[in-house]
Amino acid sequence: MKKMKFPTSHKTQLMDISKEVSEEVIKSGVKDGICVVFTPHTTGSIFMFENQDPALRRDLLNALSRVAPSDVEYQHTGTNAAAHLKSSRMGNSVTIPVVNAKLMIGKWQGVFFGEFDGPRQEREVYIKVIAG
Repeated sequence: MKKMKFPTSHKTQLMDISKEVSEEVIKSGVKDGICVVFTPHTTGSIFMFENQDPALRRDLLNALSRVAPSDVEYQHTGTNAAAHLKSSRMGNSVTIPVVNAKLMIGKWQGVFFGEFDGPRQEREVYIKVIAG
């Protein structure tokens, strides 16, 4: 299993980590199986999303801000309830088929890390490739 560590630079942001995940599939030596990508953070997410149009990423962040606005009062004792709610909507892992040592994702798909409570010095993502 590979642990990626990286900083984030904004309060909310989407980071395409497809390249790093694909590289780990190749390094694993697994030709056919599955790849699981997971984050242990409750204010960050892992999900599949369209990877070509950066404007769509802003649209997603704006939509999530309407679903869980940060400027309303929540019962959570901290100040980051909106980040927890956004993360729970997006999920914390994806499982992707691997065929011929390649992720079986669509032409317009990518694997993304969503930051909802940044910036942070260190975020973690775990990548596990399993032969099948």
